[in-house]
Amino acid sequence: MTQPRRNTKQRDTILHVIEEARGPLSVQEILDHAQKSMPRLGIATVYRTLRLLQDDHQIKTVILPSGENRFEKANLGHHHHFQCLKCGEVVDLDLCPLNIPTGSLLPGGYTVEAHELTLYGTCPKCQGLVAS
Repeated sequence: MTQPRRNTKQRDTILHVIEEARGPLSVQEILDHAQKSMPRLGIATVYRTLRLLQDDHQIKTVILPSGENRFEKANLGHHHHFQCLKCGEVVDLDLCPLNIPTGSLLPGGYTVEAHELTLYGTCPKCQGLVAS
């Protein structure tokens, strides 16, 4: 029987950063946000903590079509992402523009088991619609 992991201030801080994010974060974004409350936090600790949080099913990896890995809460349910082409910010979308149920049969005999979608464009801040 494995013992539960003890919570550390670093782990709590990193998990809080991910839980409060508007979308999946890169390792560098997690480090930058976490260092606001823990200035001495290092990148190796972030990587180690992300691995532990994944092992504990508290977070999951989002792999963008570009191949970039980002991290978000594990319990978000079905959702998609929007990435700004100017600033790179990635946010969660509350809508699913695809009406393709699991189990649907596509032409050629392909059966749909799941889908992920990332939309690209310009965020309101980069459009000048939101003050910095």
